[in-house]
Amino acid sequence: MNPQLETTLARQQRALLQALFARPGSDDALAAVAELNECLAAHGPQTARGLAAYQANGHALAERSLLSVFPVVAALIGHDNFAWLARDLWHRHPPHRGDLAQWGDALPDFLDRSTQLSDTPYLGDVARAEWALHRAAGAPDTPPDMASFARLTQEDPQGLTLMLAPGTAVIASPYPLASLTTAHLYGTPSLADVGQRLREGIAEHAVIWRQGLRPRIAWHDATAHALLSALLAGAALPQAIDAMGHAASTDQNIDFSAWLIAAVTDGLVIGVRDHTGIHLTPNLETIP
Repeated sequence: MNPQLETTLARQQRALLQALFARPGSDDALAAVAELNECLAAHGPQTARGLAAYQANGHALAERSLLSVFPVVAALIGHDNFAWLARDLWHRHPPHRGDLAQWGDALPDFLDRSTQLSDTPYLGDVARAEWALHRAAGAPDTPPDMASFARLTQEDPQGLTLMLAPGTAVIASPYPLASLTTAHLYGTPSLADVGQRLREGIAEHAVIWRQGLRPRIAWHDATAHALLSALLAGAALPQAIDAMGHAASTDQNIDFSAWLIAAVTDGLVIGVRDHTGIHLTPNLETIP
């Protein structure tokens, strides 16, 4: 390709992308449109019509992409508001990859900072839960290893830890997060019950994982949250159990064996493996 032609094409592509993603009416948008007009001056009015078509298509893609990942957020704020939200996120946090399924991780913090949605402060946490469900659905498969549980009775637990299901994440929220999410996704509990929990200021810890091919979200108590947080951070099994005990109230009996049986039954724990001693970055969101 002619180097001059390649340089011209690259400039046109850069100007088009800047014009598509810059917030309409901003100085950046005006500068991008001016550069695009300069690049395509020979095409006259066609430039403006083409840009408008590309912008409309981009907004539609943004809305469809976000709606597929955040249906509960959309239900909570309404379709029209969600459409504007998708467009706003498109311009403030544009995608950096060609696969739009990887776009949307900025939405929770974006919602937390939104003054227009300050009367629904739980939206950011709901978005975190939905993004975790989305990530769990696409997490690499890890087959269960039921035979490995025998190691718990045969080896020093200090050298062991638990294998968690693909996409496991935990979220601590001051709102009834698990109930809010499951009420809209699965119809339980009822919306009336969720509203009562919101009015009472009930906080819920949520765990997200994939059971087989099905992403799941459920409420769990502070002790289970501490245990899973430690495991996700790379702790050995004894340290994770200690974290569970520290999170318990003074009158609460801790039964790790009962928790483990339930976790294996639900597909949350899928085996036992060596503890490498390597500190991992936990798949954890803690909301102040």
